[in-house]
Formats: sequence, C-alpha cells, structure tokens
Amino acid sequence: MSVQLVIAEKPSVARSIAAVIGATEKQNGYWQGGGYLVSWCIGHLVSFAEAGQYDEKYCKWKYEDLPILPQPWQFIVPDEKKQQFEVLRTLLNRPDVDSVTAATDAGREGELIFRFVYQQTGCMKPVKRLWISSMEDAAIREGFANLRPDSDYNALYQSALCRAKADWLVGINATRLFSVLYHKTLTVGRVQTPTLKMLVDRDAKILRFQKERYYTVGIQSGSLKADSGRIASMDEADTLKNACAGASAICSSVKREKKTEQPPKLYDLTTLQREANRLFGFTAKQTLDYAQQLYEKKLLTYPRTDSQYLTEDMGQTAQHLVSDLLGLLPFAQGLALTAEVGRVLNSKKVSDHHAIIPTAEFVKQGFTGLAESECKLLNLVCSKLLCAVAAPHEYETVTAVFSCAGNEFAAKGKTVLVPGWKEIDQRFRSTLKADGEEETETLNTLPELTEGQSYSVVSDISEHFTSPPKAYTEDTLLSAMERAGAEDMPENAERKGLGTPATRAAILEKLVQMGFVQRKSKQLVPTKDGINLAVVLPESLTSPALTAEWENRLTEIAKGNADPDEFMAEI
Repeated sequence: MSVQLVIAEKPSVARSIAAVIGATEKQNGYWQGGGYLVSWCIGHLVSFAEAGQYDEKYCKWKYEDLPILPQPWQFIVPDEKKQQFEVLRTLLNRPDVDSVTAATDAGREGELIFRFVYQQTGCMKPVKRLWISSMEDAAIREGFANLRPDSDYNALYQSALCRAKADWLVGINATRLFSVLYHKTLTVGRVQTPTLKMLVDRDAKILRFQKERYYTVGIQSGSLKADSGRIASMDEADTLKNACAGASAICSSVKREKKTEQPPKLYDLTTLQREANRLFGFTAKQTLDYAQQLYEKKLLTYPRTDSQYLTEDMGQTAQHLVSDLLGLLPFAQGLALTAEVGRVLNSKKVSDHHAIIPTAEFVKQGFTGLAESECKLLNLVCSKLLCAVAAPHEYETVTAVFSCAGNEFAAKGKTVLVPGWKEIDQRFRSTLKADGEEETETLNTLPELTEGQSYSVVSDISEHFTSPPKAYTEDTLLSAMERAGAEDMPENAERKGLGTPATRAAILEKLVQMGFVQRKSKQLVPTKDGINLAVVLPESLTSPALTAEWENRLTEIAKGNADPDEFMAEI
C-alpha cells in the first residue's frame, strides 16, 4: 500500500493539514492516516555551513584568508534540529512512500527550506507543491486537489538559493574584513547595512539642522481669518500689521475646486506593519508575529505578501465577506455600504499571494478567545477591506485671496460633499483607545465670499520656527526601505527597495539587537556604534540603490527572466 508524504514548515501547520486530509494518528515526529504521512521542518532544518567547516584555518579571523568563497557549498543540520531531520530522512526513504508533497510556506524561503531537506536526504522521489493563501480547511482541500509539479517552482528556488548565497558571501566576508581592520566586531549585512545608513543619514540631517525664526501677519473679520506668507524680520511684520490695522481688506479671488480621494488599497504586509505601528505602536516584527498567529488560527490569509489586490476569481468570496463583516463589527453597525468589489480585484497584480484579508472562518468565530493585540490587528484588516470597497471620498476646497495695505493674505477652507470610505475609517478610529496620536482632520468652513467684497479687519502677528526633519519611526522607515533606490530603478521593476515584505521586520530587529540602532518610544535612532559603522563602510555596501537592484534581480530570477550564475558572479 503506497502512501504520500507531506512536509510542512512548522508543527502547527502540519497539524492543521493532517486534520483536513485525515492523517489523525499521532506518531513520533509525524501524523499518519488516510493514505498520508504528514511531517514538518522546524524552520530552516538545513543551512549553509559556517566558514570554519571548510577549513580549520577559517576558525580564526585573518585578513590574509579573505575572501572566503565556498566551492562546493557545504551544509549543516544544527544539533537541536537533528532529531526532526532524522525523522524526515527516514520518512523520505521509506519504501512505501511513492510521492512527496512540499507544503512549506508558499514563498521564496519556504521553497528553500523544503529543497535543502529533500536534497540533503538524497531523496529522488517525485515532488508536488501545495500552494495556498489561507489555512482554512476549504483552502487546504482545494490546494490538495490542485497540486502542481514542484519543478514549476525551480526559478523560485534559484532565486532563494541566490539570496542565501549572496547573504552568506557578503555577510561573512565583509563582517570579517571590517572587524579585522577596526579590531572590533562589525557585523555587515547585504540589507541591514544600507538600512542602517538611511538611519544614520537622517540622524545627521537632524543634528545639522538650524532652526530659523519667521513671522506671519493675520487679518481677521468676524469668523474669517487670512494669513500673509512667511516674513523674515519682526520689523517688516510689524510695519505690515500696523498698515493693516483699521484698513479694509478686499476679496480679490475665490477659487473653488472639487476633489476626490479614492479608497485605499487592501493591505500587503508592509502597509499593515506601517499602519499597526502608527496606530498601535506595534513593531514590524510584532505585527508579523500576530498576523502569523492569526493565519495559523485560520482567521487571516497568508501575511507575507507584497500584493494589495485579490485575484479575479475571488469576487464572490469578497462580496460575502463584506456583507458578513457589516453585521459582525461593532463600528460597522447600521452602515449603508454598496460594496464595489471589482475595485480590489486584479489577478495581474498578484504574484505569489493576494492581499491580506480576514477569512470566512473568522466570520464564523468572531473575536472570541483572541488576545487584545490579535483583535486590534483583525479589526484593522477588516476596516481596510470595508474602506477599500466603499465609495470615493468627495470634498470641495476653497481658497480665497484678500488684498490689504498692498499685501496679499490667503484663507483656505474645505467642505465634505460625500464622506464615502472616510466615514468607515473615522468610525473605526473612534473605537481605538488613544494608542496613536492620530491627527483628526479639522474642517475649516469659510463663510460665503464674493470677489470684490470689502471687510474691515483687525491684525496680529504670530511667531514660528522651521522644523527639523523627523527621526524615522518603524512606519516611515518601512516606507523608506520599500522605496529605497526606486528612483534609480526601471519604472516597471516589480520589487524595488531593501529586503522583502517578509524580511524587513527581522532586519530592524537585528539592527536593534546588535546595538547599532535603539528604539526611543516610536523612533528608531542609530547608536554611536551604528554611526561609526556606517561611516567606515564603502558605498557599495551602504548604498540602498545597489541592494535594491539586487532585490529586483532576485525577483527577475524567480520569474525566470534573469540568470542566477550571472547574479552570483556579480556578488
């Protein structure tokens, strides 16, 4: 009797899959039943060997030994993971196992994790790939009904392999080189170093900033207020104020403009991390951890995605989800919403996984039994889905210009015509405890104005200072990492920026752990060590443009449009 072996990335995921396909008998290191064996890796079971394994002499860091270029590459299984590796080796080589299903996470790293194990055990059996975006039972069943040959993912594996080798080569060689030159452990990384450089550059701008004083003169008539532009000296402002005192102001122009603000897109991982940081103060890693927990609880779709759209065949699902959420979410009670689902569907903009949305399972279960942090994140994702399918927000702006004592003064106002998606957003935000200092928008409604009308006014002076650039928060840094090097990239480059949505959180954590960056409330600030490191490294290691170019090439390799050997030669 032949059986099929399924290998997941983590024990919890293996358990969920086993339950759906009927492998309910627990064994040591795997589940069995229903013609299946289901086992798991523990993250990266097999990794590249440390330098010392290639040659005893590399155990000491010496300038003369660099660069270290492994040929051929060697692998290790860390001691604490040997037991599970042996379980997999035994299962892969069992005579009754005639086919293997790779069920590790559906993405670049998941592919690498599975292939390394498969190759290390010397297995040659045919492999199929399970590719799913949700851990719900229905999604798992559908995935098993549509397994694809793992060879369809060879390009993805090549891209993962190039990423791993590049990180090893740059990390090990550059770290050893600069540590030996400066007699201090200086950890260098392909993505973390340019990220550190961005923080150091911003810090320098803030330090060099000299604040400048300036003045504005305001004129007022009843509820109407208008301001002059910036005035450099107090004397000049004083002269103008006195000239306006008791004078009359003439309305010289009134300009009205209707504007439309389109609904936001759905969340990919980076935008979710940014908003959770801004609203709740979660770090990027916390957001990823909570989202991963919710994914494994079947309440949220796969979080490590860089798409903000759903595929075109998901229209029906999204429609049902929206109407169910309207009944389930406290802040959506009594909301009249005509969902325009078509706006969030675009298969061309979905590569590995669609945008992050709640699941049908969540609609059944609701928030029962969830931690506060998980509830916050789910609420955020639900409100984003409702906003994304709501009507555009329409408003009118009014700019009025007045002349008084030979100078111009301007007044600006705004009136909402159709609240649209912003109504949902505001309802959601009003439920938040004061976590984030969210600036609520103040609407300034101007009285009816006509050109040529004259007003008698009083005048005053106010003093202002120019403000320095702000230190990065995780929100603004993630955004900057995503855009890094973008101006030097071809317009159609799919993945610009430093790192991937899945890796950015870990990079920020690592910089903090290594003492190069510290968190000050929501801000990320480089430490003295971080500044010194960024200053001594050459541009090829600190330039966001270069690393962003590599990231783009890795994406091209994954799509089968670039040559892995060429990429490695450049590294």
